[in-house]
Amino acid sequence: MALQVVLLLLLCLTTATTSSSSVMSELAKPGCPDKCGNITVPYPFGMGDDPRCYREEFGFQLICNHTFTPPKLFAPGISIREDRKGEEIDYWSTDKVVEVEEVSLQGQLRVYSFMGYSCYNNSSIVSPNTTSFLMNMSDTPYTYSDTHNIFTAIGCDARAYIVSGIASTVWYRGRRFQHGCFSFCEGKNKTLEGTNPGMGYCQTTIPNTRGLKYFSCTLEAVNKNFSSSDFNPCLFSFMADKEWYNFSVADLFGFDFYTKNRGRVPTVMDWSIENESCENVTMRNATTYACGNNSGCHKSPNELGYLCKCLDGYQGNPYLQHGCQDINECSDPTLNDCLPSTICTNTAGSYNCSCPSGTEGDGRRNGSGCIPIPPPPPSQTKFRVIQVCIGIGLGMVLLLASYWLYHVLKKRQIKKRKGIFYKRNGGMLLERQISSKEGNVEKIKVFTVDELAKATDQYNENRILGQGGQGTVYKGMLSDGRIVAIKKSKIVDESQLEQFINEVVILSQINHKNVVKLLGCCLETEVPLLVYEFISGGTLFYNIHYQSEDFLLTWDNRLRIATEVAGAIAYLHLATSIPIYHRDIKSSNILLDDKGRAKVSDFGTSRSIAIDKTHLTTMVQGTFGYLDPEYFQSSQLTEKSDVYSFGVVLVELLTGEEPISFTRPLEGRSIVTYFISAIMGNRLFEILDAQVLKDGRKHELQKVANIAKICLSLNGKERPTMKEVALELEGLRRSEGYSHVE
Repeated sequence: MALQVVLLLLLCLTTATTSSSSVMSELAKPGCPDKCGNITVPYPFGMGDDPRCYREEFGFQLICNHTFTPPKLFAPGISIREDRKGEEIDYWSTDKVVEVEEVSLQGQLRVYSFMGYSCYNNSSIVSPNTTSFLMNMSDTPYTYSDTHNIFTAIGCDARAYIVSGIASTVWYRGRRFQHGCFSFCEGKNKTLEGTNPGMGYCQTTIPNTRGLKYFSCTLEAVNKNFSSSDFNPCLFSFMADKEWYNFSVADLFGFDFYTKNRGRVPTVMDWSIENESCENVTMRNATTYACGNNSGCHKSPNELGYLCKCLDGYQGNPYLQHGCQDINECSDPTLNDCLPSTICTNTAGSYNCSCPSGTEGDGRRNGSGCIPIPPPPPSQTKFRVIQVCIGIGLGMVLLLASYWLYHVLKKRQIKKRKGIFYKRNGGMLLERQISSKEGNVEKIKVFTVDELAKATDQYNENRILGQGGQGTVYKGMLSDGRIVAIKKSKIVDESQLEQFINEVVILSQINHKNVVKLLGCCLETEVPLLVYEFISGGTLFYNIHYQSEDFLLTWDNRLRIATEVAGAIAYLHLATSIPIYHRDIKSSNILLDDKGRAKVSDFGTSRSIAIDKTHLTTMVQGTFGYLDPEYFQSSQLTEKSDVYSFGVVLVELLTGEEPISFTRPLEGRSIVTYFISAIMGNRLFEILDAQVLKDGRKHELQKVANIAKICLSLNGKERPTMKEVALELEGLRRSEGYSHVE
């Protein structure tokens, strides 16, 4: 009899172990493969021709290629475009393009993506086989992970930039984000001494924006003399898992780095189910809802859909109907918190600990445990009721007093923080400036934080006019009914606060019809807020590249806008008490009012300079495509830096092209190179905008093109001043032959 009991217990234990094992290993649907070589493929992903094995949406069917040993896993639907010596090569949805390294139910896919490279000798490009490439994952459940990947460029005198974008079915459409970095070498010996970012290699993070669907990379040399090609003949660029790459000086030598990694790098992709939020998808037909029993819907990292997760107390694959199985915490003492003397009872998704008779409590080690129950004396029962009532009354009084005290202390803390921010942001300095400027300072309005919070409806997202590298601009309405633009900067340099206050005073005194008026500021916040007049007509960039029916950019309008902008910049350089260099002149920083009149805006990176100085040494700031190359190399900011940027805007007005465009040939990606090449090849009228050709007179177009050309001179000394440019454009509008530009 005893032997039969032992055998029965062993049989039950074996059955339980087998059942537990089957639950843990149930990752794919019954009858469907869940392995490709050494890689586990859980549902909703699947392989083979049986549509039951994977979710219906395109992208969840993976391809297991058994011609390799062991077999390799590939993801279809990701398109690759390479540019080799000007020849574009497309790879569309083949099983040889993107290899999968790992599939995770936590919403990530680890794949191998391509590496770009360009090799040079002392005189020319030798093999730019992959100087530009693009990966597009539109119409797939995948997006690039902005938290796990980083963009890297390796090599001397290398410039690499990427354009990434949010989900779209068409190349280069939708919202785009452009980032890049530069890498330089100061000779072979100095390069080998250290591994500082920017020396031999550089890295930049991907925009902190969810849902990036495509990624385009261009790699090129900055220094066309190729002075470092003797020890660093090749440049490389890639986007990879940020934990994967550590710089080594050996990577600069030859082509070994590319060969060693077989031209590929590990990249992390986020994936999600459908293009729906959890709130919407659970209200739809249950047949399309991806989450199985005992699981919940969670927002995906890419914010384009949702993921499923087993509820607490369950484990398994949440995408299978019965994939999440209850964990029997009572079967393993390490899984529960019950005391040895208690009885553990497993429940669905949890467990209970029951105390022995004569004791009370939750029976848990980290809880109240099990305490013996003492019988209360009959005489104390009435007294205990009185104690409870008194305790409840005192508790209510203490609760109300605490609530009142909390609000009083909170108001004091807020007031104290406002005072600290006001002093730290230069409030006392501004007061001294106001008292010293006498009558001029009454133009400056110092707003309170409550005024601006009310004006923007507590900085409601619906009030956002635009976002950029310097901060966010909100539309607000003051108590007197005026509509204003309120700029909330991202960061502030405390060492520059005195200069910031001085420049606020200077900018507030600027009174030019083509410069956005600074109305005032608020110093009671962690980062100072600036209040400008509101301009309703949008940016010049938008009106050039997405022309509105309300305002047609005829040639006369373009020439007028160019003349107004040139006059405004010349005013900042010459007419103010202290010269002001804007440092970020671009078409998106030029606003148009309701009459189409130009207004120069966004002085977030501008700098004033003493009258007796010709330049200012600063950390390089600006925008790709508009940045003065001389300023970039020397870090010396002069008035000619604004002249170069204005020249780029002038070319935009002439051609209607964007400063950096991946739709143009590789050698013409930069609008400056594209424009100068057309001028030198007598092809000016081939690249001009159709509206410009229709309206403009040939000699006027040629003259404005010549002004743009000289503004874009690499040597700043060869560029005209903004005053000369303004006079030339104004003269051109009035009559012919009026020249101030040599």
